[in-house]
Amino acid sequence: MANSAEGKNFRVALIGYGIGGAVFHAPLVQAVPGLHLAAIVTSNVARVEQARAAYPQAKILGTADEIFASPGDYDLVVVASPNRYHFPQARAALECGLNVVIDKPMATNSSDCRALIELAKKQKRLLSVFQNRRLDGDFLTVQEMIRENLLGKIVRFESRFERYRPEPRAGAWRELGTLDDGGGLLFDLGSHLIDQACYLFGDPVDVYCELDKRRPGVETDDDCFVALSFAGGVRAHLWASVMCRIKGPRFRILGHNGSFEKYGMDPQEDALRAGRRPTEGAWGADSEEHWGDLLTTVNGLTVQGQVETLPGCYQNYYAGFRAAMAQDGPVPVDPGDAVRTTKIVEAAFQSATEKLVVKL
Repeated sequence: MANSAEGKNFRVALIGYGIGGAVFHAPLVQAVPGLHLAAIVTSNVARVEQARAAYPQAKILGTADEIFASPGDYDLVVVASPNRYHFPQARAALECGLNVVIDKPMATNSSDCRALIELAKKQKRLLSVFQNRRLDGDFLTVQEMIRENLLGKIVRFESRFERYRPEPRAGAWRELGTLDDGGGLLFDLGSHLIDQACYLFGDPVDVYCELDKRRPGVETDDDCFVALSFAGGVRAHLWASVMCRIKGPRFRILGHNGSFEKYGMDPQEDALRAGRRPTEGAWGADSEEHWGDLLTTVNGLTVQGQVETLPGCYQNYYAGFRAAMAQDGPVPVDPGDAVRTTKIVEAAFQSATEKLVVKL
């Protein structure tokens, strides 16, 4: 018998219309057949007008409480508000009987993450975290290379998110927020870097971290390094910085048989910021100049040359969540993975403060 939810059009309420909501979540939801962006929550006057112009079919609400007061109008709530609101808003949505997607990080501490998972189980609702960087084309390429054992046993995995923003953004909570606010680069880009490394290699056994505030006026970390050690012998070295004018390789992977190195960022974020959508042709395609370089030995033969980057596909996250709501597979990111990432972030803060390696 066919699933009754298979052809359903699921109604989505989006909380937050800053960069996360406007650039990522709203257009990606809109790009997936079977999802309907029914409401957007923002109290910012300029963003209200932007949201109304971009999504005339959506109700524009001033507070998230308006969603929780009418939960029957929605099937899914996407929490894309500032990090300090993730836990209370996700908890309220689950208590109303709604499925929930939370932009990373899931919460600002691991105990709150675990509480949300338990609540979702109690309410029999779906819960997932938006780790879109698992769907970067370069990461998908690296994942396939490791799966095919092209480099042999991996010994070191290097990954970077580097930008150049020498002037802090005035009033930005990511630059000024406390630890409880989830501000800073470790919670932001660091969450992606840690998630990617653990998705490839499993649970790390220890963490070492260095955090700095490099720009005048910032109150949170804007330059970080994290080293993770894994039971299989892999060491992951992860960098995030906003003070890098000449960028290092996005990935550099060393194995017993060979090495892979790639420069350049996945193009999907820039495309979304420019107004392009995943429904357009050649979505997520990397430019040839940014394809990675491989030098390895396979079956006794030397293999050297460029490796074409697989297309990125952020839209697949919401396609996967839509399928899960139709009872056709698991959520695209297990919320337990977000607990692991948050625990590592907590240990990284401890490591940076106490200047030691923290066992996990």
